[in-house]
Amino acid sequence: MSNPNPEDRDVYSVGRLNAEARALLEGAFPLVWVQGELSNVSRPSSGHLYFTLKDSSAQIRCAMFRGNNRFLKFRPEDGAQVVIRANLSLYEARGDYQLIVQSMEEAGDGALQRAFDILKQKLAVEGLFDPAHKIELPSLPKRIGVITSPTGAAIRDILSVLQRRFPAIPVLIYPVPVQGTGAGKEIADAIRRADKRRDCDVLIVARGGGSLEDLWAFNEEVVARAIFDCEIPIVSGVGHEVDFTIADFVADQRAPTPSVAAEMVSPDQNEWLNQLRALDAELYKRLQRKQRHLDERLIWLSKRLQQQHPGQRLRQRAQRLDELEQRLRLALRAGQRHRRAQLATLTARLQRHHPAPRLQHLRDLEAALTRRLRTATRTHLQHLRQKLTGAMRALDTVSPLATLDRGYAIVTTADGQVLHDAQQVQPGDQVTARLAQGRLRCTVDEAE
Repeated sequence: MSNPNPEDRDVYSVGRLNAEARALLEGAFPLVWVQGELSNVSRPSSGHLYFTLKDSSAQIRCAMFRGNNRFLKFRPEDGAQVVIRANLSLYEARGDYQLIVQSMEEAGDGALQRAFDILKQKLAVEGLFDPAHKIELPSLPKRIGVITSPTGAAIRDILSVLQRRFPAIPVLIYPVPVQGTGAGKEIADAIRRADKRRDCDVLIVARGGGSLEDLWAFNEEVVARAIFDCEIPIVSGVGHEVDFTIADFVADQRAPTPSVAAEMVSPDQNEWLNQLRALDAELYKRLQRKQRHLDERLIWLSKRLQQQHPGQRLRQRAQRLDELEQRLRLALRAGQRHRRAQLATLTARLQRHHPAPRLQHLRDLEAALTRRLRTATRTHLQHLRQKLTGAMRALDTVSPLATLDRGYAIVTTADGQVLHDAQQVQPGDQVTARLAQGRLRCTVDEAE
């Protein structure tokens, strides 16, 4: 084959080639979604973001400019699984094939882990993980409730452990799906139903191991709040020992596996049997001690009863009664003698102070004084009569009444004035004339 004429050749420059390759790539490929792992993440001062997106067989350079990466809801780090929406392009300066990223989000477990961390932080701030809200597990529950799938390995492990440790405790199963759409709501509804019915003393919320996505039903907020509101203590036994869910943090106890959860809520029947045997032995010892004590007390009471038998006490009381009777008789006799002596003394004193002699003396004195009073009275009256007779004679001598006996009269006016002069009255005046015997009322006819 002959070489074309140099004038007919269309020789590309590197820049032109890269530019046309870029235009071809950008025109042939619309926006594409690509999933891979981040590596070589770089954040220069410009605010742009550069990284490599790779999988197990290939890798591609990526650029995300500042105007787009400011909307990221997470911080891209090496090793993170992401899904990007990007345009296929070419960096002309180096001829590097690359993706211009428009948006980025976490992929698979990365997104779930971020949602897990956000919800965990939110519930922690609200106090749902606070130990003060934890309820103590019963030491011997009357019934154990299990909320899990009725067909999974977890329920078989739980029932096996419960049968081995304490088969006498009944188990109530609340069947629920443990993964998939709507599983979280059904788990929460089962918890609320168990709390309302109060058929159990303790609940186990459990499922077997799996990926973060498999366990996601136990990371939902509705399940966390149902566990927190439940007044029955709950043990969370979800996944394996390395698996942690939101339910583990809210539950009253966290078990690394469903089997361990069954061990936590059920007592060991062997331990209880050993305790019962020990208590039985201790009870037998105490009963023996009590029996010995009661036997000794019975012997002591028998002796005391013999000492205080009613017949013995009656004999002692009869002897005491005889003694008191003798003492009473002696006391009565001594008292009678003492009273007789007192009576004789008082009689003698009474006779010395009897009022009859004094009354006789007073009667005699009264009779003498009466005689003296009569004699003195008669003498005094006779003397008074003599004085009265003399006074009467003297009075008669000077009394005008004596003149009246000789025929004279005492004339007085109407107002009681004695008339001495005829001029004291006028004809027609009333005058009174007192005579020796009586009075005369007169009218003056003429005065001379």
